[in-house]
Amino acid sequence: MQLVVGRIGRAHGVKGEVSVEVRTDEPERRLGPGAVLHTDPAARGPLTIETGRVHSGRLLLRFVGVRDRNGAEALRETLLIADVDPEELPGGADEYYDHQLMDLDVVTVDGTEVGRIIEISHLASQDLFIVERPDGTEVMIPFVEAIVTSIDLTEQRAVIDPPPGLIDDRAEIASARDAAADGAGEAAAERSGERDDA
Repeated sequence: MQLVVGRIGRAHGVKGEVSVEVRTDEPERRLGPGAVLHTDPAARGPLTIETGRVHSGRLLLRFVGVRDRNGAEALRETLLIADVDPEELPGGADEYYDHQLMDLDVVTVDGTEVGRIIEISHLASQDLFIVERPDGTEVMIPFVEAIVTSIDLTEQRAVIDPPPGLIDDRAEIASARDAAADGAGEAAAERSGERDDA
């Protein structure tokens, strides 16, 4: 099985290093020297990592055969893909590979169906579940402990405790609009009453 573990960004310096957007919880395991990675587009690979280091909070890699800035820039936007045994599990108890989470049913803590996970989006600040709802619309669920309360791979289910507005934003907007309209109506009625009294 193949997993995307990184995306190549800009060239760094003039000796072939590139910055990498890490898309794995195990960069030391997947993106260490000697690792051989497939690429998307496939024509740019496979790539073998020669060296790696962290600089100003960013991972910098150099690949075998890439010796200058031009070669590094030619790799920009390339996805790095690792071969992973499908039976292999992540190191941490509460860690999951993307393929384990895909197609899980998402329900709230009270059992309300939300939809199913169709994509995992890895952002700099957090990961997001992209969930397709029964009506075909999509909702983004931050994959954080405060919201995703449990993952049950046996039952193929993710349980969430969403804050107000996360999955029912349209209802909240409508109710806020109704409340504003009601408030305006009451104010108009009060003004009318004041005129009648006068």
